[in-house]
Amino acid sequence: MNGFGITDRLRSLRGIVTIALVGLLTACTVGPRYHRAQAPSAPTWKTQSPWETAAPKDNLPKGAWWTIYHEDQLNDLEQQLLKANQSLAGASSRLQEARAYARVQSAGFFPQTAIDPNASRTRYSANRALVVQPAVPITQNEFNIPFSLSYEVDLFGRVRRNLEAANANLQASAADLGNVQLVLTAELAADFFTLRELDSETTVLREADESQAKALQLVQNRHDQGVASGLEVAQQAAVLDATRTQLELIGRQRAQYEHAIATLTGNPAPSFTMPVAPLKAVVPQIPLGVPSDVLQRRPDIATAERHMAYENAEVGVATAAFYPHITLSGSGGFSSTALGSLISAPTAVWSFGGDILQPLFQGGRNRADLELAKANYNESVANYRETVLESFQQVEDSLAGLDALAKAQQTQQAAVADSQRALNLANNRYVGGIATYLDVVTAQTTLLNNERLATQLLGQQMVTSVQLVKALGGSWDASLIQNEQVHPEAKQVFQQ
Repeated sequence: MNGFGITDRLRSLRGIVTIALVGLLTACTVGPRYHRAQAPSAPTWKTQSPWETAAPKDNLPKGAWWTIYHEDQLNDLEQQLLKANQSLAGASSRLQEARAYARVQSAGFFPQTAIDPNASRTRYSANRALVVQPAVPITQNEFNIPFSLSYEVDLFGRVRRNLEAANANLQASAADLGNVQLVLTAELAADFFTLRELDSETTVLREADESQAKALQLVQNRHDQGVASGLEVAQQAAVLDATRTQLELIGRQRAQYEHAIATLTGNPAPSFTMPVAPLKAVVPQIPLGVPSDVLQRRPDIATAERHMAYENAEVGVATAAFYPHITLSGSGGFSSTALGSLISAPTAVWSFGGDILQPLFQGGRNRADLELAKANYNESVANYRETVLESFQQVEDSLAGLDALAKAQQTQQAAVADSQRALNLANNRYVGGIATYLDVVTAQTTLLNNERLATQLLGQQMVTSVQLVKALGGSWDASLIQNEQVHPEAKQVFQQ
């Protein structure tokens, strides 16, 4: 008898599996196939010289693009950022969320089973209804071990489209993590070079402070000797005070960048200090590639493209809502009033059935859902193309900026040399009694301004080079997210 019950249950299970396999073999996936939308591009960059055209990854270290600057302290700070930055940690958690959600969607490929053992003891009244008189009260035990199984036959691809959408979202999250990392590491590098440029400006101001203080002492001595006027002393004192004011303001700016670097690297600002070190960097050669390379190198473009794939899959899900939903279900188990005879053939119970749900009239809901999904897809296409256009703009902005800054740096060095010569001449003319001290004051101010501008131009060059690396996508590559996919695995049948 036991063998008979087990045989029946095996036949039922084989029936469910057979129907499921038939359904899968004959299944089709409704909705549009995904094709990446065309995006505007150009054969070459407008600004080339002095930047080299090369393969996209030439001279860019994988995962650590900032090492091209050969700054050991910057390398250390970037490693701290990768380990301790909280925005990066949040993006990593969002990737884990997307991966878990994709696993949830993959569960739809497998039957859902459950077991619900229960036991009860019930006393029935002697005056209960529908009992031939005379009746007596009855106390009865009931023991049950029921099993249930349900499976949606993915005949029209609803489950597959849901997993396709989840995988696209997973890859978008992976690309977004890469973008967050690129943005943060670029921000840190830019802040680092700006802080170093401020250190260089501080050096220039302190040297000016020292020379202007000596000049004030000279003019004061000449005034004490009756050679110079009080006006000349006041003019030189005003120049010196203005320089010291600028020193204080530069110190404030430096503190702000130091605090920003502390936050980026996961350090409390009050306990973080950056040693003073003037900027002595050289703008590296950055390989450009061609504009079409940017489509594979920028993580934000990959994020936009994966969102487009996600919305395309959602159109498929909305389309599948118009087709029948086929669900197979089965149940079985044992039911007995005596625990000792619970597991036996006579106590076995089972049932098997199927359900086909065909939507008929939904008040226009399914049609509206499909229109909504299509509109979302069209929006994602527009966002993708806009992201591509913005990326080209950012690269060209950086290239044009570097070109202009390189030329400005050359002329500014000449301006510094000219200003120094003008100050020497003004001093000589003043001492010789040919010119007023106002000429000396003017020459001092001009020299200081030109020296500061020269240091600022170098800092701007370094920051703009960082912006160019960021605009090109750093060392990121679209192939990094290709393996971020969840596939149904047979072992999931036995997982909760």
